[in-house]
Amino acid sequence: MGHPKFARPKYDTPPHPWKADRIEEEHAIKANHGLKNMTEIWKSKSALRRIRGQAMKLIGRVDTTEGHYARERDALLSSLYRKGLIAKDAILDDILSLSAEDILNRRLQAQVYYKGLACSMKQARQLVTHGQICIGDQKVTIPSYPVLRDEEENIRYHPRSKLNDENHIIRQTILGVRESAEYAEDEVDPEFSQSEASEVNESAEEAPKAEDTVVDGGDV
Repeated sequence: MGHPKFARPKYDTPPHPWKADRIEEEHAIKANHGLKNMTEIWKSKSALRRIRGQAMKLIGRVDTTEGHYARERDALLSSLYRKGLIAKDAILDDILSLSAEDILNRRLQAQVYYKGLACSMKQARQLVTHGQICIGDQKVTIPSYPVLRDEEENIRYHPRSKLNDENHIIRQTILGVRESAEYAEDEVDPEFSQSEASEVNESAEEAPKAEDTVVDGGDV
């Protein structure tokens, strides 16, 4: 049971701390998603293992078309659909194709960047933690907040944020990026690099939105 004063960890750490392939993979994910440490990656992998475990348990049943297992299957698919991880017509086999990055893409930090409200993942994290972003009328200051499908379209700048001014330097940077066609590879700004900013327009168009979620078949 454990001591009531000390909560159990909600994620599993890697079984072996010095696997070079895993470390390189996690560093790449950390850089792509603007994470502060590996904890968020481990949390997403642990959540993915739980989801896949549920799916594999149901797949192993002979008949899940009626009774308790049918309700459990429908509840799992419905939950993952609301979370924006699978499509409306997804089946249990599609859950096995999910990756840890699919879960990381549903974080508020990532969604702010994909919607073009920030120039980079790191800046998106700053905007969230500094209270510049809200979902609907509610300010959210947790970068790892999992954005639901219904909340995705309600992400915006906080009504009292100075970023609502189109003349703000960040808004002008994003607008300038969208209007420009080419960038010199040499010209790099440490805070608003053109190479990072040039991805804003593409990310806004090709962002993994919930309604466009398509799970490819295959092994993970």
